Amino acid sequence: LESSLLTQPWASVCFGETAFLAKMCFRDTGYVLLISDLSSVWYEIADTEAVGQRSKELNKRLTVHVSSFLHRLRNLMCPLLAGKPDAATSFSCHRAASGLSLHVKSELSGLPFYWDFHCCPAPAEMVSRHLVRPLIRMSLALQHQVQELTSLLLQKDAEIEDYRESGAALSRDRLRTEPFQVEMFQQNFMAE
Repeated sequence: LESSLLTQPWASVCFGETAFLAKMCFRDTGYVLLISDLSSVWYEIADTEAVGQRSKELNKRLTVHVSSFLHRLRNLMCPLLAGKPDAATSFSCHRAASGLSLHVKSELSGLPFYWDFHCCPAPAEMVSRHLVRPLIRMSLALQHQVQELTSLLLQKDAEIEDYRESGAALSRDRLRTEPFQVEMFQQNFMAE
């Protein structure tokens, strides 16, 4: 399950006034949730046995197969992660020293449906694998892209200057641009 989570994108979610980044992966064998407020990272991995046990504790009136609970959880969480939560579903969270609890309240077959995700602090290796390393790789890729675009802009400026020296003139003066200033761009980029 955790290796499948690597392919899932991070999504911005809000519970009350608090914003989080979260990603989830559901399978027939269970689910894994990773959630962060960028100060801490929590996770929960639950197999079918854990899902079955918790569903009996939280939903005594529902007698549904574990796969149906997992399917229902997927149908509640995926729209939330896509930024389109179901209006009939409420989410809340509670932080404690031992971790983070995410409470879900909805309906299933006309009966109340409750679920609690019990997340504990994520180990450093998990945080590194799912958050730190991808962010560093993305930062390096963006730096490389900025360098390539800077080089291309300088080449375009040289090409335009060559045209001007050859006597070419713009047919519309509003298209005129100033030469690209690498140092100014880098200063503005770092300031932003």
